[in-house]
Order: sequence, then C-alpha cells, then structure tokens
Amino acid sequence: MSAEKTDAIVIRQADFSESSRVVTLFTRDFGKISCLAKGAKRLRSAFEVSLDLLSECRIVFLQKSSGTLDLLTESKLIQRFQPATGSLSHLYAGYYVAELLNALTEEGDPHAELYVATAQTLKQFENPEPLFVAVSRFELSVLREIGQLPDFDTCTICQSEISNQDSSRFWVSQSGLICSRCGSSEYQTAEFHPESLVLLRQLTDEEGGSIPADHLNPRPKKEVRKLLTAAISHVLGRRPKTLPLLNLS
Repeated sequence: MSAEKTDAIVIRQADFSESSRVVTLFTRDFGKISCLAKGAKRLRSAFEVSLDLLSECRIVFLQKSSGTLDLLTESKLIQRFQPATGSLSHLYAGYYVAELLNALTEEGDPHAELYVATAQTLKQFENPEPLFVAVSRFELSVLREIGQLPDFDTCTICQSEISNQDSSRFWVSQSGLICSRCGSSEYQTAEFHPESLVLLRQLTDEEGGSIPADHLNPRPKKEVRKLLTAAISHVLGRRPKTLPLLNLS
C-alpha cells in the first residue's frame, strides 16, 4: 500500500461503526474515492472538523486493492463550507453540488478542472447573490468534464450552424439543439428562444465574464433552467433529489 497526498472535498458521509465513518471524497488528483476514516465519530478525533460535508481538506490516504475501501490516515482542514447566512437555498445548493459529483463521476477518474470549478462554486455560495448563474455554470462544467455536454452550436439533425437569431428546440434524447427548419412536433423537443440561446452560450463560455443575474429577463432564465434540468436528469437517469430545494428564479 502506498500513501498518497492530495486536496479533497467531502461529498458524502456514512456511518461504518460506532466510532468510524466511510467518507466519499472528490479529490484534485485521484477523482472520487471512498475512504474508511477510523475514529472519525469520536469527540476528540484526529480528523476534527475537516471531514464535515463539503469541507475542503488536505488528506493522506492508503490506496487499497480494487473493491475495498481506501484508508484515510490524515486530514487537515483547508476551508469549511459556509453558505450565505440565513439562506437555506445556498446551503441546499452545496448539497446539490455534492449530489452531482457523487452520482456523475467515477471512482478513480481524476478531473482536476472540475475540482477547481467545484471549489470556486462552493465559495460563490457564501455570497448572498442569486444562485442561477453559479449553479447553471457548475452543471455545464460537470457535463463538459464527463463528456455529456450538449452541442449548442449546430443542429443535431442537419448539422447546420445555429445562429443567435434562430428559434431552436432542445432534443433531450439526442442531447442537442434542433434548428427552426428541422424542429417538428414528432421529436421530444422544447422550444428555445434566441435570447435564451445567447444566455446559454454565455454560461457555457469558460472564459466568459460575470453575468448580472438580477438583470436577466425571466423567459431566458426559465428556458435555460428547463434545458439544463432536462440534460442533467437525462444523464443521471432521474431528477436530482436536491434540485427542487433551490431557488433558481
């Protein structure tokens, strides 16, 4: 067994015994891992508060053979998750991030860029700003990293470029847009206003700047949320459990 060091974010906890826990961690260098933290439930545990849900910590763990739990030996707190004071929605947004990471990433599959995006997103939840932009951008980051990001540039059917002026539709099962020329009631599609497409592309742009959510029109926000919920639910195979608890209007 070799000792490995990395930074990690706690995304799930489960009791293992009277004194120990199984902790699921999303790490910078090793992706998602599951570790046994012996003695973690004791009042004066060596892990202290570093293993609280959504805390970021620096860990040392022993990699076990396939099919068995790794052994967590050290964990030092980097920063705790502190959602905006008095906002349950910002707290639930953190839980939503943890749910997506746990459900959509594979054990031992590293995603360094997604780790950075996760840490930045949790930090944004400490600010009492509306959640629409931060949550939507995180969902797009997850879909991009796992290779499930829909094509928002070309028509899924005719492969022609979709302009910002085109009234397109979203084809859930094919994970892409359909231009106005190909859009038809025979497909499982949803109408998508041109203004909504512009907003979606702004959110998808990794180099994009800040988007003032308070000044966005209700229609594009609603249509983007409908599309992203459909895309996430399609990949997940179900609707996320924590998503209805968020205020994304």
